[in-house]
Amino acid sequence: MAPTLVRSFPFVDVHVTRDDDSAPAYVQRAREGDARAFQELFRNHRRDVARLVGRLLGPKPEVEDVVQEVFIQVFRSLPNFRGDARFTTWLHRVTVNVTLMHLRAARSRPRLGNELLDEPAAPEGDSPVDHAARNQRLRALYKILDTLSDKKRAVFILHDLDGVPAAQIAAMVDSPVLTVRTRLFYARREVYAAMAGDPTLESIARELAANDPTSETVSPR
Repeated sequence: MAPTLVRSFPFVDVHVTRDDDSAPAYVQRAREGDARAFQELFRNHRRDVARLVGRLLGPKPEVEDVVQEVFIQVFRSLPNFRGDARFTTWLHRVTVNVTLMHLRAARSRPRLGNELLDEPAAPEGDSPVDHAARNQRLRALYKILDTLSDKKRAVFILHDLDGVPAAQIAAMVDSPVLTVRTRLFYARREVYAAMAGDPTLESIARELAANDPTSETVSPR
């Protein structure tokens, strides 16, 4: 994870649920059509799914709608889950796929006026001025992330904002680790260059570039 990014943006919960070795018993029961078991699955994993959807979407008001879409897809696809991957890896893969599909669909729709943004809650101890500045940086960052391809966006957010290791991302997006690292390299290059040209983010871009030996030097316009 890039520490400067985590420090500079108002994400309160940077915890990532790590994979367990085996699927909980309620997953098997849910696969067999047990409605109560699926409710238990929903209760136990909703927060993690919502956190991941929120990371991938950014400060948009439709996070809860996408979470519901994820669990609808989980319900439909669960009978096909055979345990070849860990359940949380499979769930995160479904979450990433549904969220990226939502982003693609949103880009194809005409925008009517300014979109309302969901402002993250202020971290404890943040002054109103600091919180407003961090939200401004967050909006600027996601405006840049909106220019990335879906695959590079997902890898960058999962690795640099969520702290997921490359090997785990590879399982989540069903790609080789080398492919994940390549996408991350090019995503960072694009993001850092765009940040360097944004007065709100240029100081962070300089620090990121200085701390990333694989990045090219970026200069503000």
